[in-house]
Order: sequence, then C-alpha cells, then structure tokens
Amino acid sequence: MGDNGGVPRPASPVRPAASTAPAVHAGPARGWAIAALAVAVLALTGALLFSGAAAARQVLDPGAVVRWGLPVAKTTLNLSLAFVLGGITFAVGILPRHPTPQRSHRGASDSAPEAEALDADEHPAFTRALRVATGGAVAWTLSAIAVLILTHSDLIGQPLSGGAEYTKQLVFFMTGLDVGRAWLATVIIAAVVATLLFAVRSLTGLALTGLLALIGLAPMALIGHSASSNDHEGAINSLFLHLVGASLWVGGIAVLALLGRTLAGGPDARGPGYDGESRPGAAPRGSRADGVVRRSRAIDATEAALRRFSALALFAFILVVASGVINALVRLPNLSDLFTSAYGQIILAKSTLAVVLGGIGFMHRQWVIPQLSRGASARRVLWQLIGVEAVVMGAVSGLAVALSRSAPPEPTTYAPDASPAFILTGYQLPPELTASRWVTEWRPDWLWVTVALFGAVTYILGMVKVARRGDSWSWPRAASWFAGLLVLTYITSGPPAVYGRVLFSAHMVDHMMLTMVAPIFLVLGSPVTLALKALTPRRDGSRGLREWLLVFVHSKWSQLVTHPLFAAANFAGSIILFYYSDLFGYAMRDHVGHELMNLHFTLTGYIFVLTMIGSDPLPRRFPYPMRLVLLLATMAFHAFFGVTLMGSNILLEPTYFGNLGRPWGQSAIEDQQTGGGIAWGIGEIPTLIVAIGVAVKWSMSDARESRRGDRAADRDHDADLDAYNAMFTRLQERDEAQGR
Repeated sequence: MGDNGGVPRPASPVRPAASTAPAVHAGPARGWAIAALAVAVLALTGALLFSGAAAARQVLDPGAVVRWGLPVAKTTLNLSLAFVLGGITFAVGILPRHPTPQRSHRGASDSAPEAEALDADEHPAFTRALRVATGGAVAWTLSAIAVLILTHSDLIGQPLSGGAEYTKQLVFFMTGLDVGRAWLATVIIAAVVATLLFAVRSLTGLALTGLLALIGLAPMALIGHSASSNDHEGAINSLFLHLVGASLWVGGIAVLALLGRTLAGGPDARGPGYDGESRPGAAPRGSRADGVVRRSRAIDATEAALRRFSALALFAFILVVASGVINALVRLPNLSDLFTSAYGQIILAKSTLAVVLGGIGFMHRQWVIPQLSRGASARRVLWQLIGVEAVVMGAVSGLAVALSRSAPPEPTTYAPDASPAFILTGYQLPPELTASRWVTEWRPDWLWVTVALFGAVTYILGMVKVARRGDSWSWPRAASWFAGLLVLTYITSGPPAVYGRVLFSAHMVDHMMLTMVAPIFLVLGSPVTLALKALTPRRDGSRGLREWLLVFVHSKWSQLVTHPLFAAANFAGSIILFYYSDLFGYAMRDHVGHELMNLHFTLTGYIFVLTMIGSDPLPRRFPYPMRLVLLLATMAFHAFFGVTLMGSNILLEPTYFGNLGRPWGQSAIEDQQTGGGIAWGIGEIPTLIVAIGVAVKWSMSDARESRRGDRAADRDHDADLDAYNAMFTRLQERDEAQGR
C-alpha cells in the first residue's frame, strides 16, 4: 500500500525528461536515521561504561543480558514513545488531514469552526505521520513489556527465567510493588494507544489518543531517581515536564525527517488530491509549468509545516532546558558534584548537546526557513540540518537512559531516622505557622509554576499580536489575568501549599482560594476571547490552536460541563464527595492525587465563575435572576459544609493528620474545626463578590438594552412607540363604537 492510502493513482501521460520540471530536495536520506540510531547506541554504551552502571554486581547480579538489555529496551521505549507523540502532533496540529480543503456553501465565521467540504482521501503526509505513530505505538508496547520483565530481573538480581517461581515473583512485582504497577500501567496505556491508532481517524479521537500517550509519561516520572529525595515532588514534576518536552522535540524532529519526501514534493507528495489536468486551463501533468506549480505548492507546504513545528520546538526546548536544570539541582546536593561525579558529568554532556540542538533550531528559525523559496541550496541545507539534529538527538537519548541507570550523588532511599511527617508527606515538618510565615514559607510546585509562566507568556504574546493588528485589548482584563496567575502560584507553591499538607485549616484556605479566589481573576481576564482575536485562522484544512479552541467551545463535552446547573452542582457537590470519601486521603498521601485535586478544584471554580460573570463564549448562559438563585444555593451548601465540620468531633483522615507528629499548634480535631469555620466564613466572601458582579453585569446589560432601544427609536422616529399608542387608540375607538 502506498502513501495514498491504498487508492490507485489515475493513469497519467508520459512525463517529459526530469530536466523540464524543477526538482525539490526530497528530504534527509535514510542514512541519517540509521546514523541517529547508531549514535544513540554508542552514546548509551559509552555512558554506561563511563558511569559503571552496566558493570557486574558482586551480589545479586542479574547477568549481562539484563544489565545491557534493560538500557537498550528503555532507549527503544523512549524513542518509540517520542515517535507516537510526534506523529500524533503532526497529524492533529500541523498537517492538513485532506489535500484539497474547500469552503462549504455555509461559509465560516469567527465564532464557529469552518465547515469544510473535504475529499474522502487523506493527505499523504497525514497518512504517513499516523503510520509513524502507529509503528511507534507497537514498538512502545513491546519495549514496555521488555522493560517490565527486565526491571523485575534487575531488582531481584536474577537472570531471566521461565520457571514457575520466577513467574510467581513477576506477578507479585506487577501487582504488589509500586515500580511494577507503574510499568504495568505503562504497558496497558501503550497497548491502548496502539489499538486506537489502528482504528481512529477523526482528529478529535487522535487528539484524545495523544493525551493518553502523554499520560503514559507519568508512571515513568514517578519511578525514577525522584522517588525519595528531599524535594521528591519537585523532582517528579520537573522530570515529567522534561519527558514531555523531550518527547515532543525528539518525536517532532524524527517525524519531520521521515516526512521529508512527502512534504518536499517527491513522488509520494502528489497523492490523491492532485488534479493537475482536471482543472480548466491547468498545465498538462509533467510539463515545466506543472512542475513549477507543484514545486511552489511543495515549498509552501514544507514551509508551513516547518514554521508550525518550529514554534512547538522552541517551547519544547525551553521546557527541556528549564526542567533539566531544576531536576539536576534537586538530584545534585552540591554544585561540585556536577564536575566530580559521573552522574554530573553525564548531565554536562547531555546539556552541551541540548545547547547544540538549540543552536540548530535557531538557525532553522532565523536563516534557513525564510530562504526556502529562493533556491534548492537552502532546501538542501535545511534537510541536512534536520539530519544532523536527528543524530544529535540520538546521542541525547542514549545519554538520558544512561543517566537514569546511573546512581546520583543524592540518596534515593529514606533515612533510617526519617520523621513521621517526612514519611507521610515527603517533606520535613515546617516550622510553627505564624502571621509572617503566610508570606515567607515557599515550596515551588514546578508543574503549576510552568502553567502560570505559560499562561503569562502566551497572554502577553496575544496582546502584542492584537496590538500589531491595530486593535486594542483592555488593560483591566490583562491586570486581572496576571493577578489570577500570581494568586494561583501563591496557592500551589506558597504557604497554603506548604502548611496545607500538615494543617487541615491551612488546607481549607488552600482549597477555598483555589476554587473561589483565583478563578475570579482568571475569568475576568477573558483568555479565550483574546486567543480568538490574536490567532489567525488556518486555510489549509489543518487545525491550529484557534481551530481546536473553537472545537472545544462548541463540543458536547463543553455544553455539558459549562451548563449552569451542572457547573453549580459540580461546584457545590464535589466538596462533599471529595472530603467524605477516600479521595481526600489519596490526595493528601499521593503526589498524583494531590495534583489532580488542584486541577479539579481550579477547573471547577473557573467554570462556575465563567457561567456567572465571564465574557468568554459559552454554549449556554442562564438569565441573571437564575444566576443569583444558583449563587445563593451554592452559598447555602458551603455554609452547611462548614458548620458540619465546626460541630464534628470525628477527624477526617485520622491516620494522616493524627500521625504527623506535629508538636505545635492546635490538636488535629481543633484544627479541623477551625478549617470548618474557614469554609463557612472566608469561603462566602468570594461568592458574595461574584453575586455583586452578577448584579453589576445585569445592570450593565439593562443599560445596553436601553441604549440600543434609544438608538433604534432615533433611527425609525419612535415607530414602536407610535404603533403602541395607535393600538390603544384603536381599542378606545372600538369601545366607543360598541357603547354607541
């Protein structure tokens, strides 16, 4: 089956000699891919020998097959997962799905996704990208199985075996140990992704599949060297962000190299959408004019794909470098370890290659891509640079796996005298909470710091783009957005987060601010409206950020979660379901549960406030009187929850809050009762502010309606009023006639 999805190409006349149609450089040769794999293996082997990670153990040695096979399997897993994410990213966000998109008779508007009449056949580049992703998913599944089995042998110090006892130990490893469960989850996720890629072709389904593949990175971040460091959550978050950035970057470069011929206008690029002779007045296929047209189209398609990926690669580069620095600082207790330990020296080598890759990316963005249309030499340089980039990334991938197999200077096990607070929370007990420590005690949550920085940078870029178009953006909206990001950072990385792990009252402050304070500022910033104004619609049938934003706004899922009744029920009811179930204990003890808790309550508050006072587009809004009724209902619900906690003598999660060994402050039950007072008292203030906002918007809406009516009256000289008075005159005349 060819790149045209198995559809046979129509017969074509004999083409003239190749010299009559200017050629387009067909992309990097396959030799670059072979070179990249070879360099990855060499870098892995050299780093393992340098650090001694592959040396035979004196006790419980699993054998050379396991010692060398496990790093190779992990390298294969990392590269195949990158192929999956790269292929899906190109399919859903960079390439058009069909070769000849056309506007439908309904047209398009700025408030809804463009309706397009599309050919039934897929674009050959889209098809190839999905084939790369599908092949990568199969390799990801197989390599994950290999890593699972080899990791088990590595931990128990036994060679691979097929005996009953070995199988029994393997089953216990997969079900009874965190490391085994994490790798089993990775295998399951990889298998599901591979199955979906064989069956799914809708862009929304592929996007959800890509999201599932991203989730597959989480188990890998949870079971690295980050499990038991002094800042284990910071190490886990930074490693997860590092894996996300590296996978998108490496996978994107690999897919771009494999799409070279398809994008560059080679034989595979004509595809089923080519209609050179079917259009009236079109040049005959194979003629010089036809070759020039095809080359121009190929250059345009290549340049569009490169520019889109270049923006993504810049984001991935920043994410990889920043998260790598943070993770290295966590893993290296002293800066001197960077130069004196094998672990630190591998980090230096990896960082150097990352800087080289950043320089190549800068060359792409500033010099090569703008020169694509000026000659074949620029295109040849482009694909050569992409090939070199793939080779360097192969070396980086090998070093990364060797780094994960090398022992860091920072211990990765709990100390024998670890405190109860450290065992339960992963951190030492903070000092006694005072008024000043509501400002001074910080512990950065790098995941939410990244979210805040990304939100700030993209908002600024949106404002700049709107200003360059000659439009304006409200500064109060911008100030509200940045204030919301600062509040969000304070909640997730500041004293509420630090003391919320050991005090229920501080946790309740954290919860109420996360649900009811930060969302007010963020909603008033109207980020969706700014994005729709700043982002340019795409015309080639692909989906960019703007198109995906509109798809989400008009989706059935959005209609459900943003329905005012559902939003109010979720806002008020989830607090009961969360605190009176095992979810609360999971969120306090487990890092993933804690981050999911932050995400859930942030989104819950944001959606509820959006339905009340937001200006961003929504599928449905209630009239203002109904909004006030919903607000009063939620206030009553929060008051009921707070009063219940204040009068309760039953401690929520006693095995957690009762075992922290806290020598200062109130007892656990008294602190919980204080938290109930916070939920009742402080929690109602933001709700009251939202109610005032609803009343103000109601008044403004009435004022706008009055002004609209006045303008209409000025245009038609009070025609409605005259008609109204004429109606009463006719009624009066009828009554008088009946009386006579």
